[in-house]
Parts: sequence; C-alpha cells; structure tokens
Amino acid sequence: MMNLKPFPTDWQIALVLVAHPDDPEYGMAAAVARWTGEGRRVVYALASSGERGIEGMSPAECGPLREAEQRASASIVGVDEVEFWGFPDSDIRNTPELRAKITETIERIAPQVILSVYGGPEWAPGQPNQRDHMEFAAAVLDSYDALVAAGYDEVPAWLFENGPAATHAVDVDEQFEVAVRSLAAHDRYLSVLDPDTSVLDQARAQIDRATAPQDGADGVRTAGFELKRPINM
Repeated sequence: MMNLKPFPTDWQIALVLVAHPDDPEYGMAAAVARWTGEGRRVVYALASSGERGIEGMSPAECGPLREAEQRASASIVGVDEVEFWGFPDSDIRNTPELRAKITETIERIAPQVILSVYGGPEWAPGQPNQRDHMEFAAAVLDSYDALVAAGYDEVPAWLFENGPAATHAVDVDEQFEVAVRSLAAHDRYLSVLDPDTSVLDQARAQIDRATAPQDGADGVRTAGFELKRPINM
C-alpha cells in the first residue's frame, strides 16, 4: 500500500461503530489513543455485547463480562463513552431496526468522522470476513447514504472502514504499547481463544501486524483506514 493519504485532522468528534466487543482493538485502538491524546472526543457504539463469543460460557454470563472488558479496554485509550445496543451476537443483519439505531446514534452524537468495521468478503485470500461484520458495515453505509439522500444538515464529513484496503493512515508509533494494553484488556476472551499463548503475547502480535509500517511510510507504524464516503476526497 503505497502513497497512503494522511488521515484528516480538521474534526473534533469521531463515532466508532462496530459489531462486537474487541472489534475496535484489533485495528483502531492505536489511532484512537492518539486522537484522544490530542483532546478529541471518541465514542464507541457496539451492535452486540458479544454474548456468544466465549466458548463454554453461557450468553447470560458472557455478555456482561465482555461489556466490562470492552469498557476497560476503551478507557485505556481514553474513551469513556461506550454503548451497547443489544442486537444478537452472531446474528446481526442489515435490518431496518439496525439502520434506525445507527441513524439515531449518528444524529445524537453528531460526529464529523465515522469509523466502521471492514465489510468486504475476505481480509486476504483464504481469510473470510465474519458475516456479522459484513452485514453491519453494509448497514452503516446504507444509513449514511440515507442521511445524505434525506438532506440531513450534519452528515459526517468522512466515513472510513478499518480494513485491508487502506487509503489513509495515522502515525501511531507512540501509541503501540497502549494499543497492546487495550487489546489485552479482553483478558478472558483472549485466554479462551488461545489458551496456549499468553494474552499479552497475543495482543502484541496482533497490534504488531495491524500497525506494521507500510511501503513508503519510512518505517513508521500506522493505523490504516479505507475511505468509503465521500469517495471523491
């Protein structure tokens, strides 16, 4: 990925829209830490509580635990506004109800920037994306487009997805360690996901991959985002 554009800086409020707990930490957290450190407001909104995400744990126990881990994780990167919408984990669909909630949240928070999950079919050849992510990302795009079509006065200036086809990058060299700690805050989730690897080692390996210097970045760690709207930027 060469010649990535700098991420916009003329904004104050960002809304992170994701499907599950830990979605922000796998690629966005380093950038979020930078932005909150600059005094910007970042709000997390999650469609589900990830209540089906830990093997061997009932949804009734898992949901509150994952919410708590997500709040702890967010606080590490300076985010103290985290909301959970209660849509069913592993069964998220691009429904009128989901789009209505996305729209209501955009109107209530009034962000200049939206950051969403990746909606493509594959992260790389042979690495399929989750259906929840694809459905949720499509709902975000549809909601944004509907606001534009309706002539809404405060449509966010930019909508990005955090995925493999980055168009813009944020320098996160100084935020690497805090991003590792933020992902590691999902302690129970990661310890079950890979019981043979320490939570901190899992988190460090993931953040290392997610922020690896891109071609032309002069060795600087970056968080990459794909601009989806408006496409003429």
